[in-house]
This record gives sequence, structure tokens and C-alpha cells, in this order.
Amino acid sequence: MTAAAVAGTICALAAVVAARADRNQGPTPDPRPRVIVSSDIGGTDPDDIQSMVHFLLYADMFDVEGIISSPWGPGRREHILEVIDRYARDYPALKTHSGRYPAPDALRSVVKQGAIDAAAGSGVGRPTEGSEWIVKCARQPDARPLWMLVWGGIDDLAQALHDAPDILPKLRVYFIGGPNKMWSVNAYDYIETHHPSLWMIEANSTYRGWFVGGDQSGDWSNQAFAGTYAKGRGALGDYFASILGGVLKMGDSPSIGYLLSGASPDPGRGGWGGRFVRVWADRKTVFTRLTTAADEAEAFGVVDFRMPVPAGMTPSHHATIVFDGRIPARGVVDGGQIRFRFSPRDAKVWPYQIQSDVAALQGLKGEFTAVLPSPARTARRSAAHPNWWTDDPDPAAAEGIHRGARTVNQWRVEFLRDFADRLRRTTPLAQVTNRP
Repeated sequence: MTAAAVAGTICALAAVVAARADRNQGPTPDPRPRVIVSSDIGGTDPDDIQSMVHFLLYADMFDVEGIISSPWGPGRREHILEVIDRYARDYPALKTHSGRYPAPDALRSVVKQGAIDAAAGSGVGRPTEGSEWIVKCARQPDARPLWMLVWGGIDDLAQALHDAPDILPKLRVYFIGGPNKMWSVNAYDYIETHHPSLWMIEANSTYRGWFVGGDQSGDWSNQAFAGTYAKGRGALGDYFASILGGVLKMGDSPSIGYLLSGASPDPGRGGWGGRFVRVWADRKTVFTRLTTAADEAEAFGVVDFRMPVPAGMTPSHHATIVFDGRIPARGVVDGGQIRFRFSPRDAKVWPYQIQSDVAALQGLKGEFTAVLPSPARTARRSAAHPNWWTDDPDPAAAEGIHRGARTVNQWRVEFLRDFADRLRRTTPLAQVTNRP
């Protein structure tokens, strides 16, 4: 037998052994990240629609296990389904570029309704379809972690952890915080207090780098991108270009970008989704009196106002602090105190006034100043939160007032060029041209 024949026989035997091994070990594990998106799409943030278009155009890169409608405003699961309807129209073209795009009905089957209203003062309440789906997915016998991309309220995740704390080691969370943290502060506080070992990126301002700063020249500008690269690119592209008057925002897309640039277990490495540092200690401030502008609390932190329950106040009474004339925080009686919780999304003076049917509380007012934490504070890493990450406080990483934003916008042309290429996939592969 010649050397070539021997080599061929060895290769053939190796192929047989490998095939038998595959049969014995089962199918090759899917290398794609398992992903659940939780979005307040259709609510107060129309840019969620832009990010959902972005996500669906990359759906072949992920094992999409769920898309959950979370609070706020009028957003419901049907608003997610409206985007999937556009995806269905583009699906015949998309699948000519990749056979791993999920069928539209497969996506529809994993759309779930989450919490409609914010969690009560404890941060948790009753299970929702969304929270139960998180638990079900996390308990699947799959060695891969389950990524939660939270674009709105974090209430469904809090409920899932409350009902099934055993799922915590499986979860990897990228939370677009800031305003979403402000609106779901009780659920956030529950997670931070009761599940401090959770692996989580809390992007309170870093996410702004997707649309603030970076190379805004020519067709890469927020104003020009959609008209140049999205409009006329299938149903998804036209839908994208119709949102926010055609101005690019995509404020939730850094969470997608983080996965696209490697889903690193080290958020300090950096990539399209930003670069982060471990959270520091003492991010909560407690006031036991009415405050003035001289009283300071950390911007993006948690602020508790606690005061004695007035004589004669019963469970039938109510009290709410309204911050900045528009953001309510309902009071919760906790022992002999009434507690109001808030998370300031901006470093500024925050005025507030109490509205109540209890005379002793009605009309009480004050203010406090939210400030960015000092370098001395951010240097004190929290021993209680070993896997919790947040915006890089280094001034060199900031874009104006937005800490960490430059760790995203430095990649602007790269991630937008890649997105533009994805938008071209709404044209069948055989018909692709060199259009911009």
C-alpha cells in the first residue's frame, strides 16, 4: 500500500471515529449566546423600536429564547409583534444570507407579556408570563449562560429571581439603567439587596455613546444614517427610518453590541457595548427628614426618604413624592416609617413635593442635589457585589457629562458600518448590489 493510500485510510478511519463520537455525545453544542430581551418598546422610548430592528437583523447570531414586554406606559407584547411582522416580510431575503435566522413564527412563540406596572415597594409582587418564562429558560439543561438584555424596567428579572433564586448562576445581565433604573428603582433595589452576587452590567450613561459623540461626519451622523442606509432596505429598514423622524438613537443597542463583540466575561476589556468597572460601595443614601439643596446623594444611586408615619394614617391613605414635578414615588409603610424610594438619573438639583390625603404630609416639599461620585468613592469596590459592573468614572472615558460614553462611541463607524451591511440583507443575496 502506498503512503498516499495509507494516509487516506487513516483519514477515513478518523472520520468514522469522529462520526461515532458525535453520535455518542449528541449534537454539537450551539456556540451562539442564549438571549432574552426585555423591552419597554411602544412605551416611553420609541428608540426601542430601532434597537429591536437592530436585534432582529442579527438574530442569526443569537439563540433567541425570549422577547419580553416590560413596563412602561402603553408598551405591550403586541408592539414587539409589530416589529416581528416587518421581519416576516424580510425573512425570505434574510434567510438567503444565513440559514440560522429564526422563522417568524418561532420568534412570535417566545414573545411574552411581562409586568405592566412597576413593582410595589418591596420590588416584587406576583409572577408574570415574562418572569415565568425567564425561570423556564434559565432552568433548561444547557451549559451556556442565559443573557438578559434589559432595555426597560427590571421588574420581571427581579420577580424571576425572587421566585427561583436557583437560576442566578445561569444569568448574565446587561441592564440599560439610567432612566430605566429610575422608573423601576424598587425592583432594582430588591435585586441589589437580595441577589448581590448576580453577574450584571449596569450601564447608566455608557449606553449614550451609541448616539452621542464619536464620528458624526457625513452619512455616519445621527441625522443622515437612516436616510442613507436604512430607508428602502426592506420592511425593517423603512420602519427603522420612520422612527424619531429618521434620527438615529438606538439607545439599547450597546447591549447587543456587547454580545456581537464577544460577550466577554470581563466587562473591563471593552468593545462595542462599552468598557466597565466594578461597582463601588455605599451607593445608597438615606434621608430621615425633608432635605435642602445642600443635601447630596449619588446620581444614578438609590435614595430613600424615610419619615415617621403620621398619627391617624391607615392603609386606606396614600402618599406620593413627586420629583421634578413629574416623577412619582409612592410611599410604602414599613414598620413605623413611611418610605419613598427614588434614583436620580441626572446630576442636578431635584425638587420634590408630597401629595397625600393625610393632612400632615400634604404639600411638604424639599429638594436635594444629585452629584457624580468622587474618585475616592468609586475606588472603594463593593465586596458584596463581586460580579456587578457599571460606567467607567475615568474622565477620559466620558463624553461631556456622560460617563463611560466614549468607550462605546470610539467604535461608532465600525458598528454602524456593520449594521449598514446587515440592512442590505433585506435584499436577496442574488440581487445584492454595491449600493451604499
